[in-house]
Amino acid sequence: MGGGDYHSLVAKGALRLVRTRYVGVCRRFPRCIDCGIAESAAYAMHGEGPMRASTRNSPVRDWVGLVGLVGSSSSSVGSVVGSSVGSSLRLVPQSSFFGGGGNVSFARLLASSSSAAAASAAADAAAEAAAPQKAQHVIAKKHVDALSTIRNIGISAHIDSGKTTLTERVLFYTGRIRNIHEVRGKDGVGAKMDSMELEREKGITIQSAATFCKWKDTQINIIDTPGHVDFTVEVERALRVLDGAILVLCSVGGVQSQSITVDRQMKRYNVPRLCFVNKCDRAGADPFKVIGQLRTKLRLNAAAVQYPIGLEDQHEGHVDLVKMCARYFDGAHGETVREEEIPANLMEACLAKRHELIEAVADVDEELGEVFLADEDPSEEMLHAAINRATRKLDFAPVFLGSAFKNKGVQALLDGVTDYLPSPLQRSNVAIDNSTGMEEQRVALSGDPDGPLVSLAFKLEEGKYGQLTYVRIYEGTLKKGMTIHNIASGKKVKVPRLVRTHSDELEDVDSVTSGEIAAVFGMECSSGDTFTDGSKPYSMESIHIQDPVMSLAISPTGKDTGQAFTKALQRFQREDPTFRVHVDKESGETIISGMGELHLDIYAERMRREYKCDVELGKPRVNFRETITQKSKFEYQHKKQSGGSGQYAKISGYIEPITEEEGKEYEFLNSLVGNSISESYVPAVDKGVQEAMQSGPLIGYPMNRLRFVLEDGAEHSVDSSELAFKLCAIYALREAIKSASPVLLEPLMSVEVVAPVEFQGAVVSQINRRKGVIMDSEQQGDEVIMQANIPLNNMFGYSSELRSATQGKGEFSMEYLKHAPVPQDVQDDLVGKKAAAANKSKQ
Repeated sequence: MGGGDYHSLVAKGALRLVRTRYVGVCRRFPRCIDCGIAESAAYAMHGEGPMRASTRNSPVRDWVGLVGLVGSSSSSVGSVVGSSVGSSLRLVPQSSFFGGGGNVSFARLLASSSSAAAASAAADAAAEAAAPQKAQHVIAKKHVDALSTIRNIGISAHIDSGKTTLTERVLFYTGRIRNIHEVRGKDGVGAKMDSMELEREKGITIQSAATFCKWKDTQINIIDTPGHVDFTVEVERALRVLDGAILVLCSVGGVQSQSITVDRQMKRYNVPRLCFVNKCDRAGADPFKVIGQLRTKLRLNAAAVQYPIGLEDQHEGHVDLVKMCARYFDGAHGETVREEEIPANLMEACLAKRHELIEAVADVDEELGEVFLADEDPSEEMLHAAINRATRKLDFAPVFLGSAFKNKGVQALLDGVTDYLPSPLQRSNVAIDNSTGMEEQRVALSGDPDGPLVSLAFKLEEGKYGQLTYVRIYEGTLKKGMTIHNIASGKKVKVPRLVRTHSDELEDVDSVTSGEIAAVFGMECSSGDTFTDGSKPYSMESIHIQDPVMSLAISPTGKDTGQAFTKALQRFQREDPTFRVHVDKESGETIISGMGELHLDIYAERMRREYKCDVELGKPRVNFRETITQKSKFEYQHKKQSGGSGQYAKISGYIEPITEEEGKEYEFLNSLVGNSISESYVPAVDKGVQEAMQSGPLIGYPMNRLRFVLEDGAEHSVDSSELAFKLCAIYALREAIKSASPVLLEPLMSVEVVAPVEFQGAVVSQINRRKGVIMDSEQQGDEVIMQANIPLNNMFGYSSELRSATQGKGEFSMEYLKHAPVPQDVQDDLVGKKAAAANKSKQ
């Protein structure tokens, strides 16, 4: 059926266009040259979920489709009709709908489509009913106006992507600072957001820093986060409380290992993001290669909203693909933005990239999709609005280009923050209602500043005047002098002083409202605690914290430094949940644990500088874990009588391994039937299991990935107690583990190595010797980039070995991937060494 045939049938009323959520046209088929509707196929999609059949396998939602004929007409219409569920397309012969005769009747198709739509609507209604609904709450207009001009954003990146340099430019262009200072500037001042002396010396961000600024009419609250993987908890807790983010990438290095980690964190907390491809002035810059990596490595629906005017040392500015104008940045610091006509030699490339942008957004936006299928060119306002909707829904990631160091593209990025990232009112925040007695009863927060206070403490920091607690307000207003309730501890706390922070500078305020970020002095709490005004027992979902992967012994070396040593360790543990301290029971040594060598070295150096306490560090050691690989039943009776009240408890059930896909470290299931054990004793069983898991049966490392199922038991009216059931659970678990085939798990690291091509063979040999598995290898110019999974225990000393093998030209970065079973020979060796050490200590 040609385009003319199609349009003549529409004009005669023989065809009608029906638009529903599940009716559409697959873009794999040729389209009508006039309107974009597929000529050779139409289908009604029956089932749940949107169609997945675009050229890039991204969701194509809210289809406009040719459904059928009204009345009888020529049977030449359409050669194939199909139905689809998920991503597969099932082709149905024409006769299935034409009934094999000459008359064309689509009654059954339309009826089927209607019933499918009805079923879909019912399913949608059920899903919406199950999800936490936003309360029917009217917020005062003055609050709506104020909240709509707030953006809470984080700036995150792989190390050396130019993240802190970008933040420095943002502060300069918004008038927050008067002078630009570089991260490794010759003036020795350093970037404003790197306030710690160590940060300025090493040229890296160690801890996140908060600030605020104003761009045009919008207040932007910014958290600048570290780029090094060892400080990833700073990124984690920042993204937990933010409404949007900027993912900074190097136009040469592209998507790197920490970029993947940050992407995972953004997805965990459903944070919309803009991408900024920085360093377009560097040799080898290729921003569109980076965009390709965003699509393939991060699985993002990403497209450029700008086209570069020159690259490398010819980089002058960019073409705005939404507004379709050229933009240049003049002045000593690029403070003057000049818009011109697009250079003629770039017009064809810009039109092609604009079409690519429109297609990417049309795939996920209903309104723009209709325009795209009609083969119309959207207006600037229409495209702008579509990008806004798709970005806020996490369906699209707009990509901006520039060079922060050369002062190009930052003002346009700030426009993108205000135009495309959501305000606090445009984000759905959910709390857990603890008053119902039901597990995970979730309620939607209105975000009303006049509502009951709900806030989350997400970062603790020791300041000059005491502990500083950073809080995000989700509902209500936090005021100086008010009494607030810590939901976790049940304690009441008075707010003595309330401040906004600008790196290491403080600005006192009397109150902060919903949607804002501030800091409170003198508030005893932990990171992740929820504070309310006491009227609602709500708590916010806490922050995901990784377990440490490396440990080493530490001891003070100076005289009379014991008190300072203890004080420093206590402070660092409060501030950083990935920094742990314990005393080895056998050796009596103080052991510190963290995310890597740099992480622990930084804390040791901070002890020397901030507490005048010299310390000695031992050899790094890996934090192994233990788990089980088989299901094992248990039935254990704990009975003790020694005069007076005794101890009696009996439990039975089974333990089983938790798969990696389930993503849980531990699960306790109460499957008791009847009243064989009082409900008051069940938490004691859970507590006993968790205590027993702190020391595994092989070499004494903590256990994880274990599910404990309590099925039955017995109690005594006099001798049973919480202690008895706790001890019973400890002994029951130890017995069950013996027949559950326990294994050792070791930290497996994702390692990225960059080296000149001529050293590729040497690098591969090194990875093989360290029992690594190469996952990917890619050549970029004269360099090769290899991704490998290597046990952390085999990574010690790799830095110097790599430099030696590559004449100092190779570098690597690594991040924790998961805990994986060690080879059997390694496990036998470690268990043997542990047994030998135990025997030696007894002698």
